[in-house]
Amino acid sequence: MLKSTKLLFPSKTKISPWFLRSFTSLLSPGSPQQIETHLSHSHQHKQNSQKYFLFSFLKENPTNQRVPKQVHSHLLTTASFSHSVRLFNALIRCYSASENPKYAIFLYQQVQRFHLYFKFDSFTYAFLIKACASLAGLGLGKQFHGVEIKMGFESHVYVQTVLVNMYVESGGLIECKKVFDEMPEKNHVTWNAMITGLAKQGEIEFARCLFERMPDRNIVSWSGMIDGYTRMNRHREALGLFRRMVADDGADPSEITLLAILPAVWNIGDVKMCLLIHCYGLKRGFLVSDIRVMNSLIDTYAKCGCIVSASRFFKDISTATRNLVSWTSLISGFAMHGMGKEAVESFERMEQEGWKPNRVTFVSVLNACSHGCLVEEGLKFFEKMVNEYRISPDIKHYGCLVDMLGRAGRLEEAEKIALEIPCEISNEVVWRILLGACSFYGNVEMGERVTSKIMEIEKRYGGDYVLMSNILASAGRFADAESLRTLMEERNAIKVAGSSVT
Repeated sequence: MLKSTKLLFPSKTKISPWFLRSFTSLLSPGSPQQIETHLSHSHQHKQNSQKYFLFSFLKENPTNQRVPKQVHSHLLTTASFSHSVRLFNALIRCYSASENPKYAIFLYQQVQRFHLYFKFDSFTYAFLIKACASLAGLGLGKQFHGVEIKMGFESHVYVQTVLVNMYVESGGLIECKKVFDEMPEKNHVTWNAMITGLAKQGEIEFARCLFERMPDRNIVSWSGMIDGYTRMNRHREALGLFRRMVADDGADPSEITLLAILPAVWNIGDVKMCLLIHCYGLKRGFLVSDIRVMNSLIDTYAKCGCIVSASRFFKDISTATRNLVSWTSLISGFAMHGMGKEAVESFERMEQEGWKPNRVTFVSVLNACSHGCLVEEGLKFFEKMVNEYRISPDIKHYGCLVDMLGRAGRLEEAEKIALEIPCEISNEVVWRILLGACSFYGNVEMGERVTSKIMEIEKRYGGDYVLMSNILASAGRFADAESLRTLMEERNAIKVAGSSVT
């Protein structure tokens, strides 16, 4: 028996008929007929039609968060929980896939408490364990593991596969390995859950070992391994596996595979591979059906240094297909290439087409204004973000603003902005940006103030001492510069070694 938890829902003795009517009144005009119309038939026919309607209602509205609560309230009102385990499982499944999977646990506890003779089946526990995975509830998942063994479901492939997934997503790597090894039968879903889960958790070597042992690899297992290598910043290995998948195994990449490999492509700067993926996407129709792949290609072209190709590809996407991410990717691409004017024009065209920018879009356009020396335009965008779109600036927006003013030599304004940043989001990065501007313009006095601010937050980064020491030495204050370097040694500040991309 699971530990008792305070029930979220009222018991059946506290539900009044108006409660059901208040929920059903929330239905949209295009929804199925209301529940109460199905209560006018004969008793047996009434129960069957009622169960069919409720089951269809749940099935046809998988993303509507109100529907499970409507059905739940009706089952409480009519004391109908014991009529159909299939209907109960459908409700549990909806809850487990919702934004609040804890409701699935509460429902189980509620039925367990008031309907002692209700018989749960293997699907019940599979959906409950899935809810535990969404909650990252390792302890609760272990309890359900014990219950499903007690009920005799330890040999059910479906239940054990969900259990493997729950353990690996909740960080129970030892438990997931044990369950996996003890399974008498495994299917593709079991192997893929284990491999992709381990890869996401950073256990890339063990995941690769299982991947090589997998009897019949499919596109899910290939994509999971490629994504794992990309997450671990092992981009060349990700590309090598992608080539092996296509050339040796003959597997056809899916949209998910392309989304997994493209970050590796732009991290290495492999323009040729980007072109090959572009051609493959055209051939398979991904560049017509999946806007995610299109947006990722815009981003990849830009990060590989081909802003002209990124811009051309963006223009090839129909106006009806583009979304806010498409525009943000283009603006970000112009920003990283120092094309501030083009970024601003794209932002204005985006607004003309009716798109409402979000905070990421504003980071991109402010960054573009910074690199394009468009200070006045950047200040207007910041004001528009706060006053017109009611977006509260975060540390990235403030960082772009300080960088923009610092690059333009408007150091006093930049310092004023840095001082106005709320304490709860302020960090040393913004002050380091300003210290770099002080170094470039030789402002020793401000540099000392900025260094003091940095030292209040972080004292063990050697780069700060070195940069301020260089500012002092450039001003002829060699004794102060030497004293600062001595202080760096005394505090054992970390000096990051230089590196090369080759």
